Amino acid sequence: MATLAKNILGKYALLIVLLATMIVFEILLPSGVSLFSAHNLNNLIVQNSYVVILAIGMLLCIISGGNIDLAVGSIVILVGAIAGIFIVEWGMNPYLAIILCMIIGTLIGSWQAFWIAYIGIPSFIVTLAGMLTFRGIALIIMGARNIGPFPEEYRNLFNSFLPAHWLNDPSGSAIFVSTLVIGILVSAVIVVTKVVSYVQRQRKGYEVGNIGQEMLYPIIICAAILFLFYQLGHHNGMPAVLLIIGIVFVLYSYFTQNTTWGRHLYAMGGNEKAAKLSGIDTKKILFFAYANNGFLASIAALVVVARFNQASTQAGVGFELDVIAACFIGGASAYGGTGKVGGVVIGAIFMGVLNMGMSLLGADINLQRVINGFVLMAAVTFDIMSKKRRAVA
Repeated sequence: MATLAKNILGKYALLIVLLATMIVFEILLPSGVSLFSAHNLNNLIVQNSYVVILAIGMLLCIISGGNIDLAVGSIVILVGAIAGIFIVEWGMNPYLAIILCMIIGTLIGSWQAFWIAYIGIPSFIVTLAGMLTFRGIALIIMGARNIGPFPEEYRNLFNSFLPAHWLNDPSGSAIFVSTLVIGILVSAVIVVTKVVSYVQRQRKGYEVGNIGQEMLYPIIICAAILFLFYQLGHHNGMPAVLLIIGIVFVLYSYFTQNTTWGRHLYAMGGNEKAAKLSGIDTKKILFFAYANNGFLASIAALVVVARFNQASTQAGVGFELDVIAACFIGGASAYGGTGKVGGVVIGAIFMGVLNMGMSLLGADINLQRVINGFVLMAAVTFDIMSKKRRAVA
């Protein structure tokens, strides 16, 4: 029993800490204020949507060898400024502008990737230069002004609610039922996928654990999803940005776990020299990681400008710090080769819960920064100490 409890604690430590943190805040909050209310859960999703998207891109850079991208916040403001010029000032079709912005974001990421992967300049130097350069270009383009407002057609792509956006239901009953059904379908897909994966690994002769232990994590996740969609049904339905996050999550989870390039990323991060000797084109893999980070940063930029209804000169400030923290708290290793998309998403949610909980308690912003810094340091320290223990063993 002790061994089982230890295994569960080790495997689901971050999830347990997240749930415990939410419960503690719920106890500390004054009467009438709840972290689990429909309104606050909706705000938690919307306010941290960009962190989740950026963190998934950053994860691929970290997996490739502990590399980070300090320029993601600056890419967000630059692509946001370009989107403002395209859509607001030039009146370009929003869908065409979105495609062009994603291409531009990918090109920016590719510019950094070239110097890192093929010239061999350390990622810290290249992305630090990018952080200064891209923000400077954005401010020159914007001319010290915010660009907005954006047309409703564009804002609805990111700020509307599903299925409320499609239904005319003043009573809210159809919205509630439809939202709950979406949650049930998502949960069913997670459970079925996990069961099928378990059976396939068992048939191939892989070592698998007890089915009960294997299903514990997805069952907890499904319970959380059902509760979330139940609450969102009492609000306005599912935020459209949650659908975007879901698509990004599924695509990159599959990519990292089930594709050759994904396995090459982990191999490169685990031992770059061994990866080269095994025939992996490590330069191409590293190039892809940073180019992809630019692509996802462009999506985050489109989400940010839609949320604030303007391309702001202050957009993207400090984003890179939130994103890096989410990755390391979510289980990514400072040495590379370790980390999962699901863990990073939970890490981003944890940061969001921490910030929202302290804000609802009225904590000073400087105290919030101190606590966030302490949590990040604790996460990285835990990673390093764990590696040392495994090395000794």
